[in-house]
Amino acid sequence: MPNPPPGIFGNNRTMVTPHYAVMPPEGILESRLPSLRNTLVRFHTSPSMGARFAQALLEVAPGGGTIAPIADGLEHFLYVVAGVLEIGAGEDRRTLDAGGYAYIPAGTALHLLAPDGPAKAIWIKRPYEAIPDLRIPAALFGHRSTTERRLKHTAGRAWQHLLPDEDLGFDMAVNILSFAPGNYFPFVETHIMEHGLYMLEGQGLYLLGREWHECWTGDFIWMGSYVPQQFYCTGWEGAAYLLYKDINRDVLF
Repeated sequence: MPNPPPGIFGNNRTMVTPHYAVMPPEGILESRLPSLRNTLVRFHTSPSMGARFAQALLEVAPGGGTIAPIADGLEHFLYVVAGVLEIGAGEDRRTLDAGGYAYIPAGTALHLLAPDGPAKAIWIKRPYEAIPDLRIPAALFGHRSTTERRLKHTAGRAWQHLLPDEDLGFDMAVNILSFAPGNYFPFVETHIMEHGLYMLEGQGLYLLGREWHECWTGDFIWMGSYVPQQFYCTGWEGAAYLLYKDINRDVLF
C-alpha cells in the first residue's frame, strides 16, 4: 500500500497554550491506573497543564471500576456520558444511566462499577478548599433530565446547575449549558474562574483569547483564569456542554 502524501497527518484542531487548550478526543491517549480495573482513563487536564483540578474521560468495560473504594482526600464529580454506572459515596450507592451525576465530597470514599455493559463518564477531582465554620457539602446524586433548565440572557440558551449554586460550601460548580442552533453567549466573558468544558453534543465555535476554534461532540477545552471566551452554536442541531469552574473562594497570595 503506498504511503499517504505529505501533509495528511498533523492537520488537526488541537491547540495547547499556557492559558487554554482545545483537545479533540482522537489525540488523547489512554492511561491505566492501579486503582481501576478494566478501565481506560483519558486525562483531559491536570496540574501538569497548569490547571488547578484534574479531569478525565473514563471508559469502563463491563465489570470494571474501582478495585477498592478510592479514599484519596479529594472531592470528586462524575457525569455518566454513556451506559450505566453504579456510583457510590461511602455506603450510599446509586445506579445511574447517561445523564446521571454524582458529587463525592472530600473525605468520602468513591466506588465505581459498570454492572452490565460498557460505560463512559467524565471524572473531575480536586483538593477541597475548606473554610473554618463552613459546612462541607454532603454527597449529592442527580440526573440531567430532572435538573431545572433556566433560560439565561438570550432565548434558546438554557443553563442547568448540577450542584447547588447557592450553597457556599461548594468550591466548584458543574453546569450544563444548552444552545439552540444559531444561539450564542451575548458577551465575551473574562473572569477569575478557570473552566473544564466537555462537548456533550452538537458543534460550535469557541472564542479563546483572540482566536476562534471549532469544537464538536467529544472535544475538551481547558480555560485558565482571565481567558476571554465566547461560544456560538453552529450546525443544524443544538449544542450542549458540561462546564466545570471553581467558585466561592477568595484569591490566594
